Amino acid sequence: MAFDVSVDKGVAELILNKPPVNAFDSGEWAQLAQLCSSLARDKSVRVVVVAAEGRGFCAGVDIKELAADSSVITRVNRGCYDAFAAIYECAVPVICAVHGFCLGGGIGIAGSSDIVIASDDASFGLPEIDRGALGAATHLMRMFGMPKTRRMLYTGEPISAEEAYRLGGVVQVVPREALRGAARELAATIAAKSPDAVRLAKQSLNGIELIDVVKSYRFEQGFTLELYTSPDSQEARDAFVAKRGAKFEGKRTKGARSKP
Repeated sequence: MAFDVSVDKGVAELILNKPPVNAFDSGEWAQLAQLCSSLARDKSVRVVVVAAEGRGFCAGVDIKELAADSSVITRVNRGCYDAFAAIYECAVPVICAVHGFCLGGGIGIAGSSDIVIASDDASFGLPEIDRGALGAATHLMRMFGMPKTRRMLYTGEPISAEEAYRLGGVVQVVPREALRGAARELAATIAAKSPDAVRLAKQSLNGIELIDVVKSYRFEQGFTLELYTSPDSQEARDAFVAKRGAKFEGKRTKGARSKP
């Protein structure tokens, strides 16, 4: 099992637990979506805490699965879309407790949640541009705003927990050993409120969000698929697996897509 789930006093804990780096394959992303949807339907659950075991929170998708069969990209896209949507649309608040690296799909998880608490060793980034892919910029923008998102997406550079806090995407930074306790403490405070009030508050906040997170990510995924099937993308993946520098010919991919 890549995920461990427990419920105590209205607080559900969903633990990412797939050593060594919590990188999930297409089936596991689908499973994450199902678990989040199931917890949302459970009337005994008032808050969900998503945390992780291991060296970091989440390294995103399982590159080995894609390297073995590139056609799996459509299932990976579907699994990520469903998982991020299930977190964002969860009927109760979702708190992410992030330690170590939060990359790629990890940004999708954190950026779909209501509140992010980070340990002082946490970092956040989208390295996809160096892997022949795109994705989760919608969720990165939700956390850190457009200017920072553009820099992070174009360069692949991560930011620290302190920088994430300064930008407002993280509400609290604590020592690594205090992370899980801080998330549980906040969850307990929310769980003590009226369940109906909290669920309605979540629904109202999603309703007034300035961007449609679910539709925005679906639009973004179209470009991910377009890039993934390009020669540059193949070269980026081959270089990453071979641990060498990528060599691009500088040819454009098919014409830029207009906005819907």
